[in-house]
Amino acid sequence: MKRFSLIALAIVLLGGIAHAQNNNRQWTKEMLEYKHDFIVEQTGMTQAQRDKFMPIYEAMENEVFAANRAARDQAKQMSSNKKPTDQDYYNAARAISQAKVKEGEIEGRYFEKFSKILSKKQMFLLKQAELKFRKQMLSKGKKGNKKHNP
Repeated sequence: MKRFSLIALAIVLLGGIAHAQNNNRQWTKEMLEYKHDFIVEQTGMTQAQRDKFMPIYEAMENEVFAANRAARDQAKQMSSNKKPTDQDYYNAARAISQAKVKEGEIEGRYFEKFSKILSKKQMFLLKQAELKFRKQMLSKGKKGNKKHNP
């Protein structure tokens, strides 16, 4: 009977984890769609421009995400080290710092691709839209956190 209960509990927990992961994926997908719609609106892209631009923009986002994830993973690994050395701290800090450099390099490569699709004004508005979007999300996050903090 105990064994059955443990198996049932494991199934319920794993199902809950899978459900949470699916919810997280769905939320991420919806957030990216919202961001992309926001960028299109802010830059005044035509549908033809959007159709060409978004697959390239998504590829850039994926590269940036991967670079940042690698740095976060290294920092997380270092944090779980029970006796990190000064070199471990240095390596983790360096990885985080280098992620910003990689992000800039990635954006620089994609800038040229974007310039073949967007006008010069839209290129400028793209950067403005990304900043505005980030500020909006941070602002909403702060407002949400105030609700949970007494």
